[in-house]
Amino acid sequence: MTETLQGVGVSHGVAIGQVRHMGTAVLEPEAKQIPTEDAAREQARAQRAVDAVAADLQARGNLAGGEAQAVLEAQALMALDPELMADVERRIAVGSSAERAVYDAFAAYRALLAAAGDYLAGRVADLDDVRNRIVARLMGVPMPGVPDSDEPYVLIARDLAPADTALLDPTLVLGFVTEEGGPTSHSAILARALGVPAVVAMPGATDLPEGVVVAVDGSSGAVIVDPSTETQQRLRREAEERKAALAASTGPGRTSDGHRVPLLANVGGPVDVPAAVEAGAEGVGLFRTEFLFFEKHSLDDSKKAPSEDAQVDAYRAVLEAFPEGRVVVRVLDAGADKPLDFLTPADEPNPALGVRGLRTLLEHPEVLRTQLRALARAAEGLPVHLEVMAPMVADRQDAKAFADACREAGLQAKFGAMVEIPSAALRARSILQEVEFLSLGTNDLAQYTFAADRQVGTVARLQDPWQPALLDLVALSAEAARTEGKSCGVCGEAASDPVLACVLIGLGVTSLSMGAASIPYVRAKLAKVTLAQCERAAAAARAADSAAEARAAANQVLSGE
Repeated sequence: MTETLQGVGVSHGVAIGQVRHMGTAVLEPEAKQIPTEDAAREQARAQRAVDAVAADLQARGNLAGGEAQAVLEAQALMALDPELMADVERRIAVGSSAERAVYDAFAAYRALLAAAGDYLAGRVADLDDVRNRIVARLMGVPMPGVPDSDEPYVLIARDLAPADTALLDPTLVLGFVTEEGGPTSHSAILARALGVPAVVAMPGATDLPEGVVVAVDGSSGAVIVDPSTETQQRLRREAEERKAALAASTGPGRTSDGHRVPLLANVGGPVDVPAAVEAGAEGVGLFRTEFLFFEKHSLDDSKKAPSEDAQVDAYRAVLEAFPEGRVVVRVLDAGADKPLDFLTPADEPNPALGVRGLRTLLEHPEVLRTQLRALARAAEGLPVHLEVMAPMVADRQDAKAFADACREAGLQAKFGAMVEIPSAALRARSILQEVEFLSLGTNDLAQYTFAADRQVGTVARLQDPWQPALLDLVALSAEAARTEGKSCGVCGEAASDPVLACVLIGLGVTSLSMGAASIPYVRAKLAKVTLAQCERAAAAARAADSAAEARAAANQVLSGE
């Protein structure tokens, strides 16, 4: 019987196929006592398993590259955490088997994370995945993860660990649906990068029977269970029509009446550049430089930053790909869910509200100086339009400290500030006295506006970028930039929603940056509407009282109804 379930669409496209469920988590190991004389052997077994899992995660990251690499290397560091390993060894010394000691040690650490506030609680799924991989290796059972299949399928899971999402084969995995997660979770971001249709935060996803046919609409978030032949044909026809429209839409971004909207790409490093160029990106709106720091600090050396020369090589590879284009580089954004041993405090009670982003760099000025010098060297002799911005700017004092550091490093570039905290949006004109542009990171801005962790599925509705309060903050920032004669872009995942992209332009945003796979969708949508329509849609969305009402109101205006 046909049934339509509703989740949160996070990656465009339609997928129709049979359900295959993610491999189940490892069973709880038996709690049995081992002889004292076996303790050393069990400790050695545990260490070998930990090392093997960390190496596997590292290898997966190297294969995946980009954003996935940083996420997987962070997981490898979890596996190698010395305090966790010390706890495992203590448990083995008093009689636990290696697998039971790993299971119990991770359970204790899991409880600490879950109680440490939303941001760290969001890392629990990643920690569980590391535990399951170590225990599976020790027990000699198949690793939990993506199922083996000779036929394409729709993957169903409670949640997807980054290690699984990063290496999904798009020729086999037509799309995926998860019960947990949110629109800005690691899995959602990686799905967009892969171009795989995806729906997250869908209640009852794991109850879908194995083998049943489903149709997944990654734009609307609808999942149709056992669709009729007619419905399948209609969905495929609509998908082909959209594909044809995308192919016909080329060139710079602009509305139907000629208003220019630069469409830029979010990248994590050189590995992401080919997809951005192929999608017709007009430059880079967010170059996440932390990938290089996590690449360096994965398994063998997490006590210092990568050298200036290593940074120069990586930055230049991206800058060279966009001659005459605009490349906006975000300096190192470490802390909270992206900790680095040599920078991030280990004892903060709430890291999301502590020393992270620019705050970290101002406490470690030598790291910021080295990065800025590397960027200056990388841009030498290139015709690229380099812009450099700081994450987590709270006020004018932060903005001035960053701009001063850029000038002291001799950086020939525009200096900017990311708006990720409500205070920055509210005082945007003040911040713009020190910097030349703003860039709205809507993922974190939503998180801090609504006190809703981006990794927690139960608060996904508050992470919806259509929330009118979030649109109000975007409007404040854009208006401040217009008044000061400066630019205000959006580099958060909100820009990847074609309809919301129109609303953002209507709010006064001057450029949009997104995952490369989303650029053709946004370009095609903008080409169908006028700037006046975008402005009316923005006003209608802001007048609504909920995200759903805002989306519906904007759609009504843009469709001409």
